[in-house]
Amino acid sequence: MELYKELKDITNNFFLIAGPCVIENETQPFEIAEQLIEITNRLGLKLVFKASYRKANRSKLDSFTGIGDKKGLEILQQIRQTYSLPVITDIHSAQEAEEAAKYVDILQIPAFLCRQTDLLIAAAQTGKIVNIKKGQFLSAQSMQFAANKVSESGNGKIMLTDRGTMFGYQDLIVDFRGIPAMKTFGYPVIMDVTHSLQQPNQSQGVSGGVPEMIETIAKAAIAVGADGIFMETHPNPKEAKSDGANMLPLAQVEGLLQKLIRIKQAL
Repeated sequence: MELYKELKDITNNFFLIAGPCVIENETQPFEIAEQLIEITNRLGLKLVFKASYRKANRSKLDSFTGIGDKKGLEILQQIRQTYSLPVITDIHSAQEAEEAAKYVDILQIPAFLCRQTDLLIAAAQTGKIVNIKKGQFLSAQSMQFAANKVSESGNGKIMLTDRGTMFGYQDLIVDFRGIPAMKTFGYPVIMDVTHSLQQPNQSQGVSGGVPEMIETIAKAAIAVGADGIFMETHPNPKEAKSDGANMLPLAQVEGLLQKLIRIKQAL
């Protein structure tokens, strides 16, 4: 079955987009993917593996950005082929779209860039599924215009992801009305349960986070009708080279998913 139709047709459960924030080395992505596959197979969930091949939006010049674009993309392709697993990665410029599309199934538009017309058009023209993250500065209703840029470029394979809204300068808040609001556009809607708990603009130049609230955000998202859950996970978030402050430890993923499945079944 075509991937987008498969994801869109899931009604009795939710799908999971999960993986590390960024490819840190040549072995860890495979280890994380294997554990996530085992977990989701046990639980009967559809998995899409997530990892960035390059982090373009960093607080400081010396922040870790990746192990090289080509190498990162090749690792994503190897995971895709080795495990027959769909893969998603984010792109940051129109020039990246065509190249990244050769290696992955889904192109992700970062929240800060969700209004960049040339980026959205370039992603659409690859024919890949396009997951647009809601800007921290946008209402849920405004995301219709971002989606329209993709659909009017000839690609209706669109997903929308909420990752919170700025609340002052150093915090985010989740308005759960946004999930049913975006679902009215007719596309799968996903809740990013890790980035929505970031605490940006910290004085040390590294984003903070409140990962102890991941379960709360995830439960509420499923309860109000999210089609998918997006989470970044790492064997040891304290050692992660990017976004460690808001990631879920890999050892906690299965327990959380079990709780979310029970909520979904109760609806």
